[in-house]
Amino acid sequence: MKVNDLASLANRLPSVPGIHGKDEYFNSVVLLLLIPVGNEYHIVFQERSAGIRQGGEICLPGGRYEEQDGSLRQTAVRETSEELGIAPERIDILGRMDTIVALMGATVDVYVGTADMGLGDMEINPDESERVFTLPVSFFEENAPEEYAVRVEVHPSYIDQETRQEVVLLPAAELGLPSKYAKSWGGFRHKVLLYKTKEGVIWGITARVINEFISRLNH
Repeated sequence: MKVNDLASLANRLPSVPGIHGKDEYFNSVVLLLLIPVGNEYHIVFQERSAGIRQGGEICLPGGRYEEQDGSLRQTAVRETSEELGIAPERIDILGRMDTIVALMGATVDVYVGTADMGLGDMEINPDESERVFTLPVSFFEENAPEEYAVRVEVHPSYIDQETRQEVVLLPAAELGLPSKYAKSWGGFRHKVLLYKTKEGVIWGITARVINEFISRLNH
């Protein structure tokens, strides 16, 4: 890099910073969908079908970003339409919240939207959802989540469950790295949020999305 390259470098820096290495993650999108019930809005939840990833857990509609979607916003609409049987034109996207970088190697982009319809108007996809239900926004305004934690460590190697042999991913000694990196390191505590509701436990990323939504709603 030459001295006179500095000005052009400034022009190449992103005006809106993104997430470095996002393409290495499982990129998913969820929609926090609001529907009117009586005189207030409810959030639409689904309990995932037993035969799919994270089966039996309560989540928001959504799924993996596909290149043909063209945008994360379109992924939110498509996945919600497929899972809940809502015509895309009936989904009104209000905006977007912060992207979540999950510990298990995924990013979750979060949209907020509305649909002027009731649960009875939806055609639930049984391959995706065991059941669909709503809870009033006011429930989450009046009930703070419980807080727990998990311990997160980095492992440079692991034991293969079939061969019982060690698989070295980062040969620290051979690479000349400090000896501490030849064994597990880190061990930080990661906060886990959890809501207990009459419909079941809502926790993890879904609880984090709800908590952020309530925080934005009230501030």
